[in-house]
Order: sequence, then C-alpha cells, then structure tokens
Amino acid sequence: MTDSAPTSTLAGWTKAPFTGAGLTYDCYEKGEGPGVVLIPEIPGITPQVLGLADHLVDEGFTVVIPSPFGKPGKPESIGYVLGVVARLCVSAEFRAFALDAKRPITAYLRAVAADLAARTPGRGVGVIGMCFTGGFALATAVESSVLAPVLSQPATPFPVSASRRRDPGLSQEELEQVVERTRTDGLCALGLRFSGDRAAPGERFATLREHLGEAFEVIELDSGPGNPGGFAKGAHSVLTGEVRDTPGNLALDARTRTVTFLHEHLDATEAGGHP
Repeated sequence: MTDSAPTSTLAGWTKAPFTGAGLTYDCYEKGEGPGVVLIPEIPGITPQVLGLADHLVDEGFTVVIPSPFGKPGKPESIGYVLGVVARLCVSAEFRAFALDAKRPITAYLRAVAADLAARTPGRGVGVIGMCFTGGFALATAVESSVLAPVLSQPATPFPVSASRRRDPGLSQEELEQVVERTRTDGLCALGLRFSGDRAAPGERFATLREHLGEAFEVIELDSGPGNPGGFAKGAHSVLTGEVRDTPGNLALDARTRTVTFLHEHLDATEAGGHP
C-alpha cells in the first residue's frame, strides 16, 4: 500500500531521435509485445509518466514515449509546469488554443505509430495521450495502424471559452476520418476524466460521444464532494498522479481497464483477448 503515485526512472530505456512529418524529437523505447505510443502529459516525461510506462512494459507491451517538450526524467514542479505551458502556448506544433485544428504534432505522432506498428507484433498499436496531449491520441487514429486510442483528461484546446470546451480536440476532417473508421474498421476509443476536472471539460466528451457513439467508451471518476474514491476536487491525472497501488483505488481500476482495452484491441489472437 502507498500514499503516492507509482514512479520510475529512465533506466533501461533506449533513446533515439525520430523524424516524421518534418519534425524531429527524441523517443524512448522499452519492452516487447504489441506497440503502445505513450504521449507524456505536461510538463514532460516525469517519474510518474515513467511509472505508467514501466507498468505498460510489465503488462507485455513495447512502449515508445516521444519527448516533444520538457526534460525527460525531471520531476514535476510548479515552476517547471509553468515554464513548459508558456512555451506550448506559443508553439505552432501544438496550437494550444486553436479551434477545429489540425495540429502538426499529431502528424508526427502518426508517423511514430506507423513505424512502431511495422516492427512489433499484434494487430496494430495503441496510443495514450494525457492532459495537454489527451486529444492527440484520437487524432493519431487517422493512421490505420492505430487501433486503440486512449484519451486521458484531454485538455487541448485549453478550455477558456464555451466553444473550446466543446471542441473535440482535433480538426473536423480528422474527426470525420476517425468516425468513418469506427464504422468500417471497428475502431474504438477509450476516454477517461474526473467529473469535476475543468481542464478536461465534460462538454468535450459530450461532443465525442455525439460523433463516436458506442465506439467511445468513457470512464468518468467522481471527484465531487464526498466521492467514494476520496479524490480531491482538483483531481486531474487519471492514469498517473491519482493512481495508488492500493486495492480499491478507483484510478488504479481505471488503469487496469486501460491495459485490458489495449490487449483487447492489439493482441494477435482470434478473440482479441489477453492470452
């Protein structure tokens, strides 16, 4: 039992630059099995992000973590977060405030996913985005090899207006392609958020439900007053910061469902289940 989120280090991870869609960033890789692209949350590849990454490796996946911002391995702090946010707000790759946006970083992430799919077993790859990068995971599903996008507390575009709270986090063209894949390829997406999380507004999930229907599975953890999980009002990071390796922790259960979702869609078995 523990009162803090799982963490890990960069030990055992292989670093190499990867170029795609005109962008180049370092990527960290570890593991064996079907591929999962884990896009870090703000401020970057923190010890908590690495805790999730190593858990995915232990669960039988080859994990690639692109590093488009932050200093890999550096712990989160308020000053560190604010510095990264300031940079991302003006970055053309991410278009943090833009509505109906086709973001250049998502084309890069699709290239990472396609490369990983080409050299790992399984039927395709999963992509997990979190916080600022949450919606990027769904945008990667324009790429046919992406079979399991996971959107954890998607916060882009920053929800500073009603229209931005409703924005799905990808362009209309990309959304239409993803919707078509749900109809023709059986694509499914998983979304996670806390009920009171203003950074990842419920209106965004409502928009995605409207378009994706039953293909969008939602896990919404109660963070209201007196909630059964004991989460604070400001609870945000479903798969990292709020996870405790304690039976009954509801964020731990959400992480377990995420792993099962990935196995269901990626494992190269007839039934799609975890062997």
